[in-house]
Amino acid sequence: MNLLGIFSQIEKADPEIGEKMDYSRRKMLKTTSVAAAATPMFFAAMVNKAFAAEGCAGDAIAIVKYALTLEYLERDFYRAGQFKAGLLPAGTRPYVVQIAKHEAQHVDLLEGVLGIKPNAMQPKYNMATLNAALADYPTFLTYAQALEDTGVRAYKGQAACLLEEDTATSRTVLAVALRIHSVEARHAAAVRYMRDLRVWPSGGQNGTEPDPKVYMDEDQGTQGGANLVDFFNMQENKMKLYSPDMSTRSVYESFDEALTAEQVLAIAGPFFAAPM
Repeated sequence: MNLLGIFSQIEKADPEIGEKMDYSRRKMLKTTSVAAAATPMFFAAMVNKAFAAEGCAGDAIAIVKYALTLEYLERDFYRAGQFKAGLLPAGTRPYVVQIAKHEAQHVDLLEGVLGIKPNAMQPKYNMATLNAALADYPTFLTYAQALEDTGVRAYKGQAACLLEEDTATSRTVLAVALRIHSVEARHAAAVRYMRDLRVWPSGGQNGTEPDPKVYMDEDQGTQGGANLVDFFNMQENKMKLYSPDMSTRSVYESFDEALTAEQVLAIAGPFFAAPM
């Protein structure tokens, strides 16, 4: 089996896959004999792992940098809102100030994981987009909701990547990410409360602004292979407490769906001065 020839052909078709496959090869060789590594089965498994990495921001350190970029954006967005004169009503200002503090602490934690100085990776922003998001209070909250819900789904999207890597570093990063993820969900609920909406992503209340991709594929009735909407609507189901519309909404609200790194960067990209 001419593996080198096959690698060459694959790299011609997709230059990026060479890097992905090299990472998968190095990882699998840690637990695979040299003889086994020469077999077609090994090659197929390596290709599968390389393509499974689609949606990941990279290895554990790359994922931390990806998360840090998003946390910088959230921190600076809330700070900009906090210090824009006349933007925030007195009644909700404490919420925004507290969320800004949380986001700053998330930045500090992720910078600590990377061992870098404060703001060492501070991105430059597209000020036109940022200023548009601060145009008025309703617009500010619309963008805040989008950023928070994107953040929740972004962290979930990388959890599987960290589990797949399964190194001491990835396990440490996963623990850090989970500590942040739950707080981002609370932020999202707080922003929805400020908007007089249901406090979890809910069909019909998510909206399409500023970007419909924030809620792409969010409303899923099937979880773990089970169609929960059908279950709750079964005539035989003695727990049938809601109308079909209410039970469907309840199922949708009960679960968050992941976003890939590519999807997240497509949503957040307009905030940055240079392509992410």
